[in-house]
Amino acid sequence: MKAVSTTNAPAAIGPYVQGMVVNGMFYSSGQIPLTSAGEVVEGSITEQTAQVFANLEAVLTEAGSSLSQVVKTLVFLKDMNDFAEFNEAYEKHFNGHKPARSAVEVARLPKDVKVEIEVIAVV
Repeated sequence: MKAVSTTNAPAAIGPYVQGMVVNGMFYSSGQIPLTSAGEVVEGSITEQTAQVFANLEAVLTEAGSSLSQVVKTLVFLKDMNDFAEFNEAYEKHFNGHKPARSAVEVARLPKDVKVEIEVIAVV
């Protein structure tokens, strides 16, 4: 097992790491729309999703992987009414690659953000 940590994504806000590599697979912690300085990106689901993907790309790169190697995503949305707009933003980051995905609405996310995403990827 190898812990993954980069200053190009926000530091963990609890007792966990940004991700772990185990047996050639990368497992991310959930990423929310925080800048690497720890500031919440306010705005639409599209703007927040863009920041989440910037964070995911940073931790994937640190792990030796990329979005093209993602096999599964788990998406948490504060409001399922944002689902269509979220899907448009999400799809832009995978450029035709379609990993398996689950998406659920939750009552609340850390720092009251609109979206959190975690990924599993091949390293």
